[in-house]
Amino acid sequence: MSDNVAHALSGAGGGIVSMALTYPLVSISSRLQVQKNDTEKDAYKNTLDAFFKILAKEGPKGLYSGLSSGIFGIAVTNGVYYYCYEAVKAIFEKAKGKGKPMSTSESMISGALAGCAVVLATHPIWTVNTRLTVKKGVEGDEKKSKANAIAVGLHILKTEGLAGLYAGVGAALVLVINPIIQYTVFEQAKNKLSKLKSLGNLDFFLLGAFSKLCATAITYPYIVIKSRMQVSQQGEEKYESIADGFKKIIASEGIVGLYKGISSKIVQSVLSAAFLFLAKEVLFDWSVWVLVLIGARKRAAVKSA
Repeated sequence: MSDNVAHALSGAGGGIVSMALTYPLVSISSRLQVQKNDTEKDAYKNTLDAFFKILAKEGPKGLYSGLSSGIFGIAVTNGVYYYCYEAVKAIFEKAKGKGKPMSTSESMISGALAGCAVVLATHPIWTVNTRLTVKKGVEGDEKKSKANAIAVGLHILKTEGLAGLYAGVGAALVLVINPIIQYTVFEQAKNKLSKLKSLGNLDFFLLGAFSKLCATAITYPYIVIKSRMQVSQQGEEKYESIADGFKKIIASEGIVGLYKGISSKIVQSVLSAAFLFLAKEVLFDWSVWVLVLIGARKRAAVKSA
């Protein structure tokens, strides 16, 4: 068996670790993203204000609303991404010859294919997660339903059909550029740095943080639009397309509306990516060991991994 499965398992494990450690920031960022009216009494003014208001009204549990679906979603997302990314990467490396690193364009192609596969496979999970995370103070019948992923998913399927589960999928596909930027920056920076020194855990942590910072800063407006399209909207407030979302947000909230919650998102994204890459590198050898132990991989292959 190739390294693809080991990369998928370690990527899923790393994603779970990073999501669990940073989820309160995910919750705050999501609520700020879908907040359209900043003048209401209960509106969140910024990350810190949202943190204290959520704590006061919902307790610590409010910061972890939708955590189970988020953990499941990130495990599937990272598992699919790393498997597909490493599979395409292996094809490029085999064609170029052993020991030759991928070029920037090849990294981008690998990231694009893996990213599209992830979006199509996991978008319904993230739609459910978004609604669970921001359900309080957001319009829609889901706030009346039981607060669990299965109930919300079935509610969406019943009232909006399959299209409801894939709301905002267009923006999500555009956001494929986010991991492309992230992993391309990471791979290229890692290749250059590895020529200068032997990389350790701190290096992987910093490389992960830097690559995610670049990706999030560039793509954030699409994250806002995707989140809002995933939340049930009615009438004139509904975004008919990505372009319509941009138009309505700029018209009613200005350019700043496209960057709501960006401070908490950048902190969360950077920390999440840093923990992900660190945990993935640590878990990779363990994943290989488990595969050998269960007979899914030959012991002799471990040395060449």
